[in-house]
Amino acid sequence: MVDRARLVYPFPAIVGQEKAKLALLIAAVNPSVGGVLLRGDKGTGKSTMVRALADVLPEVRVVRDCPFSCDPDDPRYMCDRCYERYRKGEELPVIYRKMRVVDLPLSVSIERLVGTINIEKFLREGVVEFRPGILAEANRNILYIDEVNLLDDYIVDTLLDVAASGWNIVEREGVSVKHPARFILVGSMNPEEGELRPQLLDRFGLVVNVEAPLDPEVRSEIVRRVEEWQSDPESFYRKYEPEIERLRQQIKKARDLLSKVTIDEELLKLLAKTVVELGIRTSRAEITTVRAAKAIAALDGRTRVTLEDLKKAMELTLPHRLRQRPFQQPEQSPFRQGDRENNDRVERGRSERAGKDKDSRPLKSAGGDKDEKARSENVNVDSGGVVPRQSLQARSDSTCLQRSRRYQIREVGSGEQGVVLDSVPLRDIYREKVDIYSTVRSYIINCRRLGPPVPTYVLRTSLRACKTRSLNIVLLDLSGSMNFMKRISIAKGIVKNLAERSYVDRCYISLITFRRDRADILVEPTRRIETVYSIVDSLESGGATPLAHALERALSIAKSWVRKHKKTYVNIHLITDGKCNVSLIEKPIEDSLRILERLVRIGANIVIYDTRVRSRINVAPSVIDRLENVSLDRIRIVKV
Repeated sequence: MVDRARLVYPFPAIVGQEKAKLALLIAAVNPSVGGVLLRGDKGTGKSTMVRALADVLPEVRVVRDCPFSCDPDDPRYMCDRCYERYRKGEELPVIYRKMRVVDLPLSVSIERLVGTINIEKFLREGVVEFRPGILAEANRNILYIDEVNLLDDYIVDTLLDVAASGWNIVEREGVSVKHPARFILVGSMNPEEGELRPQLLDRFGLVVNVEAPLDPEVRSEIVRRVEEWQSDPESFYRKYEPEIERLRQQIKKARDLLSKVTIDEELLKLLAKTVVELGIRTSRAEITTVRAAKAIAALDGRTRVTLEDLKKAMELTLPHRLRQRPFQQPEQSPFRQGDRENNDRVERGRSERAGKDKDSRPLKSAGGDKDEKARSENVNVDSGGVVPRQSLQARSDSTCLQRSRRYQIREVGSGEQGVVLDSVPLRDIYREKVDIYSTVRSYIINCRRLGPPVPTYVLRTSLRACKTRSLNIVLLDLSGSMNFMKRISIAKGIVKNLAERSYVDRCYISLITFRRDRADILVEPTRRIETVYSIVDSLESGGATPLAHALERALSIAKSWVRKHKKTYVNIHLITDGKCNVSLIEKPIEDSLRILERLVRIGANIVIYDTRVRSRINVAPSVIDRLENVSLDRIRIVKV
């Protein structure tokens, strides 16, 4: 009889998506491949496939009274308590249970993920006991992360480290626990909402692009099956029960056969040669490919890997590890393209800037002595809070880019939103909110013998990091004066470099170009920098310089962004020689200065990349010359 409470859409009933289903089956046979990442647009069935996978997995034997679901037959992956009982010869109570999907919400805290002390038991009984987290629940199950690209980076780092080692080691709040955490890791994401950092992407063993089918017949079949499932789920499920049972037995046999599967030395050499020719440096590529190929062979009931198995595995394990934009080799960086003369000039300009810092920043901040004092105390004053300069790790001058900050650090109470970085003593009990968790932790560690009432110096508040949505607005001058000595090629290289840095810092980017008598918004705020790359190379230059029009467009985007996002940073990157000659209201230079002042008032940080070439014929007036005599905060000039 079908269990209505556990009824899910049948895995064999999923139409198409054969590559994604193969990747999930590989992870089910050998979880050590490192997990599966499903990338695709919304509505392509990613979550449906993951939840249907759990239904076809065979039952597992677990220790009945173990919170970590330890394997009673494998002492290598037992928690300390089960291993001690096993070593003493005690018979462990065993039950069979279905594997299930454990969801990891985007709002998860590090305490809920790895586990922490049982505060309720401590307050009632005074006993320090470990309370397992999500990683303990996920052991020998499927851990599913929907929209993994929106998860905080430090959570993903911790998660992938545990997935790679198979163990969760907790050393915090006076507890020391090590327990197994071997799970089938599956993540899904929509690339339109931003990509994963390459370091995190490499940790996923298999990556599949899930795309909606374009064949009308296939799409019609999908609609028919979904409608049949909605009208009578039980009958629809029974129709596919034989295929589900066959697939379940196939996975079970493949697991038993996996240890006997071998791969020939010739195939290993072919794989290594292919990885080297593709420019993939990580050793995970070969390791994951071999494991995936063995799992494919085991699913087919064979004990030897064939060339076809290796090809199927390489399609899943290598494409996302290719070194391509935006992380090219330094010698292929678009910022360094062009003739040798221009590159030498850029390098000389950087050297001069490094030795003459005053010349490169002619505008003084309105803060004056306050800024100097903050710098001497190693504190950044532009972040809206007290942020250690080491944590920001400002980019070097050679990148011509100020780091776009993603976190604004401030002290808030326990009821506020944000990631807890640390806790600090409560200074004012009447104005600051008490963080209950940090206070109890402090009492456990330092004041267990004092007893009630808790002294006020034990009370603590939280130091939290609030995530921001930073925006880089790039304004590219395409006027005729930028063609002098091929300055336009260097300007395009700067745009690509800014796009790369926006990708690394997970910032949004917008591109505005201006020439002749108009300014065009070519790229609205997005995190898909390949859009910028596809446009920049085809841009043509020539005509007048409507700088004020471009700044007005940037102002409208910045205002809209600030209204939409409460915690945000807007960075304006203006690449120009400053020779504006198209007026907006008054004179061209006065119009540009007026809009720059308005951008500063809304809190935008402005970096102007001065592309002028000093020569006798370079006598046209430039807005950059006027800025050297005006004191505007948050404006920085970089000579390239």
